[in-house]
Amino acid sequence: MLTKEIYREIRLSLMIAALVIASAINATCHAEETPPEIFGDVTIGQKFSPNPYTVRGMSGGSVRAREIAGKKETPTGTCTGYFDEEPDHTIELTSKFDFLKLEVESPEDTTLIVRGPGGSWCNDDFDGKNPGMIGEWLPGIYDVWIGSYKKDKYFPYTLRITEVK
Repeated sequence: MLTKEIYREIRLSLMIAALVIASAINATCHAEETPPEIFGDVTIGQKFSPNPYTVRGMSGGSVRAREIAGKKETPTGTCTGYFDEEPDHTIELTSKFDFLKLEVESPEDTTLIVRGPGGSWCNDDFDGKNPGMIGEWLPGIYDVWIGSYKKDKYFPYTLRITEVK
């Protein structure tokens, strides 16, 4: 025969088990909502996941775009804005992409420089005030700078990388 004290112990054990399960479920749900890495480097191949792959950072700096890109204009756009000396991200592509899109999203006007196999590319205002690039990409290492249109102005951004057209 079960006493009142045994019932309390069973009920307490069940409540603790329920709390542990609820905490595990909550932790799993929050893990999926983890924000993208800040100033992270990326290594991807075809059919990467998650897609889009996102990283975050702060745009801007004091170095002129043409000093980094080595030119005033590229086929993807004018080299404008101000950047840090060092790239914000390094993207290593382990395979050739017939289509890859890089797009910056920021509340302010930002610019983009990508330097890798085959040269340097610049862009400003791909989508509104946000820069981006699309096209065919060779395997290799790409340095990526996100700049601000005005010198020494820094703004948060998210860089999205996708192979979906």
